Amino acid sequence: MQLPGNYAHGGDVYAPSPTGSWLDFSANINPLGLAPAVKQAVLEHLDGVVHYPDPHMRDLKKALAQHYEVPEDNLIAGNGVSELLYLFFQVVRPHRVLIPVPSFSDYERAARAAHCVVQHFGLRPEQGFKPDCRQLQQVAGITDCLILGNPNNPTGTLLTQNELLPVLETLQAGRSWLLVDESFLDFCEQRADATLRQLVQAYPYLVVLQSLTKFYAIPGLRLGFAVASRELVQRLEGAKDDWNVNSLAQAAGVAAVAQKAYAEASRRLVHEEAVWLTERLSGLRGMQVLPGVANFLLLDLRAAALTSTELTARLRARGVLVRDCANYPGLDNHYVRIAVRTHAENEQLIKHLEAIWA
Repeated sequence: MQLPGNYAHGGDVYAPSPTGSWLDFSANINPLGLAPAVKQAVLEHLDGVVHYPDPHMRDLKKALAQHYEVPEDNLIAGNGVSELLYLFFQVVRPHRVLIPVPSFSDYERAARAAHCVVQHFGLRPEQGFKPDCRQLQQVAGITDCLILGNPNNPTGTLLTQNELLPVLETLQAGRSWLLVDESFLDFCEQRADATLRQLVQAYPYLVVLQSLTKFYAIPGLRLGFAVASRELVQRLEGAKDDWNVNSLAQAAGVAAVAQKAYAEASRRLVHEEAVWLTERLSGLRGMQVLPGVANFLLLDLRAAALTSTELTARLRARGVLVRDCANYPGLDNHYVRIAVRTHAENEQLIKHLEAIWA
């Protein structure tokens, strides 16, 4: 299946806005914005851009290993998770790749770029698009690689470690890969019960991806990492560019993971605002908010009077960006994803929606 030609990510704040500036609910970035200590770290390292960045990323790897409790030898950093996703497929080249849909479209793009055969595992709206792990375990034996977003984008569903272990065991027994994207897990209160990154030493066919872009609000710097077996990390290191993470991103990453108060405040804000938004959105005729645990909400418009494309266009005319999910495999033009923002921004979104619904 070819991805739609109009495929796009959210966050196109560079396009001209009819109101002069955008209210951006299309990109799932921490509403608290850049932590002051991270900004200061970037400023302090500006003079260092006259030198090449550390290709071994010593300080960054040490900080990431300590914060995420994984050995440095099991960690590889990249220019965002997307680089590592494409790198994995270029190096490993599994023949058959199974992807639950809807999910992040780059999973399929990266697999197809390496000429993998992509198969979809359809998630059901009546189950809140949450994967059935028993069914996943049954089909795991016929694939070379299974990709899961946990939490999944755009649905916000989360699987626990206990739910995923039987699937992992089945894949491991067949020498098939499990690639888990935990890019939004830092937003979740249940993250300790869901992460698989501490299991990579016991399961050599497990790879865990983690973005710092979303939680630490540094999408313009691009930073992520993968946790995997030492053997795979060495293979990936040998295939990547020498200086794939710039010096400012490295400095930002070191500072970011040290921000404990910022992290707790971020999780608290996202949880409180997600509850508030869900309550207000559910009051709009025909709109259903799907339950999720991340910093975004998937809106079901099947019972509403307008499609996702129509709603996106009407909000855009008001200077508001949301993510039309019509081009997600597994969804159609009845689904919109919105980020959870600050309370003031969320109030503005609700006012715009109420005016459209009036």
